[in-house]
Amino acid sequence: MSVGRFAALLGPSPSGLGLRLTGLCDERERPYYARALTTAGGTAPQEFFVCAADLEDELIRALGVARVRELVCAEGDLRPLRTFLNQPAQQGRPAQQQLRRFLGTKKGRKIRYGRVLVEALAPDGVPAPLDALLTSL
Repeated sequence: MSVGRFAALLGPSPSGLGLRLTGLCDERERPYYARALTTAGGTAPQEFFVCAADLEDELIRALGVARVRELVCAEGDLRPLRTFLNQPAQQGRPAQQQLRRFLGTKKGRKIRYGRVLVEALAPDGVPAPLDALLTSL
């Protein structure tokens, strides 16, 4: 189901439930969210928050590459990470991009590491878009 359909069902549109809509999206999805939220009842752009590339990118940047690698090791994924990093397509890419791509290479890994990375954040180290979303609630 698309964001437009959810926004129409849940938001302040005449056929919706009248809930206040807010959320977090990736930069490349911004136009879809903006259109859907505006159509569903005029949600202002400041009521949804945008990650530079995606949430994983924001979390890796907030924690730093070294800390994320430590967490990958602690989660028992050092061997799959090394195998991934040895692939020709990963040679010469920045470490942050490599880690971001690694998180998306196996079903369920993004969800699993989303929790791991968020739990590793210091209270003052929450990425700006996520902090803004949580503050708005």
